[in-house]
Amino acid sequence: MIYLTLFWEFAKVAIFCVGGGYASMPLIQAAVVDTYHWLTLSEFVDIFTISQMTPGPIGINAATFAGMKIAGIPGAVSATIGFCTPSFILGILLARLFFKYGDIGPIRGILNGLRPAVIALIASAGISFIVLALWNEEKLPADLSTIDPIGILILAVSLIAVRQKAGVIKLLAASGIAGLALGIVKQLL
Repeated sequence: MIYLTLFWEFAKVAIFCVGGGYASMPLIQAAVVDTYHWLTLSEFVDIFTISQMTPGPIGINAATFAGMKIAGIPGAVSATIGFCTPSFILGILLARLFFKYGDIGPIRGILNGLRPAVIALIASAGISFIVLALWNEEKLPADLSTIDPIGILILAVSLIAVRQKAGVIKLLAASGIAGLALGIVKQLL
């Protein structure tokens, strides 16, 4: 039953996800963290991070890793197929429609209307990740002074690196190494 549930939940994500892999993250989070409680937010962020570091589309990678964590290899297969099937079918149908009717005003209006919603989905996931990174909490704590100084430092340096067009792999590797080194120093002090 878990395999069918995984297939269905990731199929729903694929059907309603507009805007690529990053836009799928809040939908995946809603299913695996908020609704079913299969993963903690911390585990989900780890899966998101690994999905970004591995080759391939981030949404498919996240589905595969989440399915694997939840129900082993069959879970990974179920979640991945669930995520890919609707996208494959919708992709073919929408490509045919877009190439035939893409320059029609209402179609352009629909696409223009979807862009802000996609940005809102991505921003929502980003805010959740920032709270976890800076406070090591799933929700914003009442006492904001408990902010993690190492998290602030790595976030600030990472934002600068992103603006300087640093490569994703280099940025993630450097951030992981910095987190390890600063964590060790913090333990020694």
